[in-house]
Amino acid sequence: MAPTASDGWNESAEAWIAEQGDLGDFGRQFVLDRPMLERVGMRPHASALDVGCGEGRFCRMLQALGIRTVGVDPTEALLARARTVDPAGDYRIGLAERLDIEDDSFDLVVSYLSLIDIPDLGAGLTEMTRVLRPGGTLLIANLTGFTTAGMVFGGRRPRGADRRATYLDEHASQARWRGVSVTNWHRPLETYMQLLLGAGLQLCHFAEPRPHGGPEEKVRRYLKAPYFLIMEWGKPSGNVAG
Repeated sequence: MAPTASDGWNESAEAWIAEQGDLGDFGRQFVLDRPMLERVGMRPHASALDVGCGEGRFCRMLQALGIRTVGVDPTEALLARARTVDPAGDYRIGLAERLDIEDDSFDLVVSYLSLIDIPDLGAGLTEMTRVLRPGGTLLIANLTGFTTAGMVFGGRRPRGADRRATYLDEHASQARWRGVSVTNWHRPLETYMQLLLGAGLQLCHFAEPRPHGGPEEKVRRYLKAPYFLIMEWGKPSGNVAG
């Protein structure tokens, strides 16, 4: 049976597509896209897997660099949009926790703001590592833990969050804006680091990128409490000297 999204994404797909447009929202267009593509360009990549590709925006950006890209997402409505915009693209229905892909298949695996949507993060990261070739790169853009904990603006928590939970507790909540209503997961940074290190990956790069344009008010607000981070992890090639 094909996987389906049961976390609000199918119902929110139309609003999400309208919100992102062709260029993406402020965070993608003016904060994350440039440094993500810069990291991609620092190494040769023949193939890439975008896990949680949504409507395929970043897949198309990778393809423009000459990288053969596969996009995987559990939301059929978003994949339908991706296929409409990019009929020649390779977009597949699937869950991060159960990728229907052979081991060691891609030079680059990307999670662009998708880790917060994965209920079983450990399984998802294990799968991303499995399909990554030795010597390959796992490139992650994510929300900071303080943002997903709902602690950035006045200590308010996202709707549906367990009010007894602390920053150090993993918990889900409902994120709602402009017709979008989806489940997001909060984890402290420690959880991500322990899972990635436990998967045998090596941290190569960590950044909290600054905006490089956009409306001045959004830039000022972002700089007061930045909510994105970028991590690049490498899968050892197995040729490390003992």
